[in-house]
Amino acid sequence: MKSLDVKIWGVRKRPTKRPAYDVRWSVAGNVMSESFRTKALADHYRAKLLRATRDGEEFDDVTGLPQSMADSRPTVTWYAFALRYLAMKWPHAAPNTRDGINESLTSVTLAMLEERPGRPAEAVLRKALRNWAFVLPGPDDRELPKDVANALHWVSKASQPLNYLGDPVRARAVLDSFKLRLDGKAAAAETVRRKRRTFVNALHYAVDLGEFKENPLTAVRWQKPKVSREVDPRVVANPQQARALLCAVSYVGGYKRSRGRRLVGLFACMYFAGLRPAEAVGLAEPDLVLPDVGWGTITLHRTRPSVGRQWTDSGESHDDRGLKNRPAEDVRRVPIPSQLVAVLREHLDTFGTAADGRLFYSEGGGVVASSTYSRAWQEARELALPPAAVASPLARRPYDLRHSALSTWLNAGVDPTEVAERAGNSVEVLLGRYAKCLDGRQEVANRRIEDLLSEYE
Repeated sequence: MKSLDVKIWGVRKRPTKRPAYDVRWSVAGNVMSESFRTKALADHYRAKLLRATRDGEEFDDVTGLPQSMADSRPTVTWYAFALRYLAMKWPHAAPNTRDGINESLTSVTLAMLEERPGRPAEAVLRKALRNWAFVLPGPDDRELPKDVANALHWVSKASQPLNYLGDPVRARAVLDSFKLRLDGKAAAAETVRRKRRTFVNALHYAVDLGEFKENPLTAVRWQKPKVSREVDPRVVANPQQARALLCAVSYVGGYKRSRGRRLVGLFACMYFAGLRPAEAVGLAEPDLVLPDVGWGTITLHRTRPSVGRQWTDSGESHDDRGLKNRPAEDVRRVPIPSQLVAVLREHLDTFGTAADGRLFYSEGGGVVASSTYSRAWQEARELALPPAAVASPLARRPYDLRHSALSTWLNAGVDPTEVAERAGNSVEVLLGRYAKCLDGRQEVANRRIEDLLSEYE
C-alpha cells in the first residue's frame, strides 16, 4: 500500500547505545525509525526523506520509504531468506527437527508466492522445495533435474519480499494457510503449532539480521489451535490384552520365516519396560542384565529413530543418537520384571544378535524399520482382538504399549517420581499426560471422604 500521509520528525540522540542517532518519521500513522552512528549521516538521511515529500513521492506503508529510496535498497525475498535460515539451523538440528523445518518452510514459501506466468504444477513446486531446496547440500551445491531447476527458478522470481510480512494482514494470511491440508481439510493442531513455531523462529532470525526492528508476528492477533497432551484411555491395553497381543505377534509371518517371532522381544520391551520404540530398536546385548531369577536391568544410552536418509548426516535411514531430551552421554537404568527377562533370554537363544550386538534386526541384519514393526503389529491386532476392538483405538500403534506400561505402573500405586525416572519423563509431564488413565482414583477419593464424614455422624 502507498500513502502520502507522512510526517518527518527531527534527529534524536541516544545517550548510551550505539548507533547513537535516530531518524524518526511516520507513514499513515505507523512510526518508522532508522539509526546511524553519526549526526551527519542521520541529517543526510532525514534530508532525503524531506526531499521525497517535497517532490510528492508516495511512501510505502510497510517499509516506510519513498520509491526513490526503496529502489536503492536491495530487497530480500522470503525464499532467499529461508535458504539462509535453513543453512543456519541445519547443522545443529536433529533429523526429525530438520524434517519439520523443511515442511514448515515449504508451507510458508508456497503461501508467499505471487501470481506470475508459467507457474509449475503444485505437486512439482512442493517436490522441488521439499526434496531439493530446503535440504543440505542446497540447490546451488548440486546438479538439479531440469524440471526441479525450472521450478526453483520460478520460485525465486515469484517469491514475495521478506518485508511483505510487515503487514499484519499478510502475515495472518500465511498463518491461516497452516490450518489446511493439501486436500482442503483441517490440519492437525500439532502440525499447525509446529509450523507456526518454525515461522516465528525464522522471523526472530530476520530480526537478528536487521531485516525487521521486531518480529512482525507480535502484531498479529491469531489464535493458536489447542493441542491435547493427554493420553486417550481408550488406547491403553490391560495386562490380559497386552499378553494376547504379544502372543499374536509370534504368529505373524509364519514360524519358519520368523517375521513376527523376532519382534516379540521388541514389543515386550515397550510394554514391560515402557521403552519408546526408538529406544527398543537401539538395544544391544551389553545393555542387559538378565539374571536366572528375579528382576533384571536395561541400561539405555542410545536411540535409533527412523527419520529418512535425507535428514541424517550419515545418509542412513536411522539416526544414531543419545536419549530423548537428555545430554548425549546420559544413561537411564530401567528395572525389568522376570516376564521380560524370560522373553529376552529366549530371543537371544533363538536369534542371537546383529554383528554390532543389537538385539533386534531385520532379516538382512539391518536396523528394524518402523514400517516393518508397524505392519507386524497391525496383523497381530487382527489375530488377537475381536473385530470391534480392532476397529477401536485400543493399542492401535506400537507406541501405545508404552502408554499401557506407564498407566499400569501408576494404577499399581508406584510413586510417580519412580515412574517418571523409568520412563524418562518429568513428573509434571507424566501426570499431565496420564491423568485420564488413572482408573479407580475416584473410588479411593470417595471412600476417604465418606470415612471422614462418618466420623461426625
